[in-house]
Amino acid sequence: MRLFLDANVLFTAAISVDGASRAIMDLAGASACTVVSSAYAMDEAVRNIEAKRDRYLADLEALLEWVKRMPEAGPAQLARARAIVHEKDAPILAAAIASGANVLVTGDRRHFGQLYGEKVETLEILPPRQALESILATMASREA
Repeated sequence: MRLFLDANVLFTAAISVDGASRAIMDLAGASACTVVSSAYAMDEAVRNIEAKRDRYLADLEALLEWVKRMPEAGPAQLARARAIVHEKDAPILAAAIASGANVLVTGDRRHFGQLYGEKVETLEILPPRQALESILATMASREA
């Protein structure tokens, strides 16, 4: 399973060792899934950590080692994304689609909540807890 991580998921994974976001990162570290993101999302996560919780910067940087940096989406993909989500979040949706991920993992309920559980093109949009459950279900079906 290939997951595109929004900035808020990266941020939360760094500051909370017990949450779903961190569990996803731990599973990625154990090669149970692949996590990808864009420079836009990764840079946003770093900026937010530096501004709000700078003592976790080293934790975030360590976690980012497991995240494959994908190229930003092109203008056509960005235009399609702008028709679906808020302008601020269009680069995330467009990059997630362009990355070939199966799932966009985001905790942004305000801008993505209406899309939770939905598919945009081939990309399913899930909050961290549901994405974690999906990874675990996939792992269980492989073992069966």
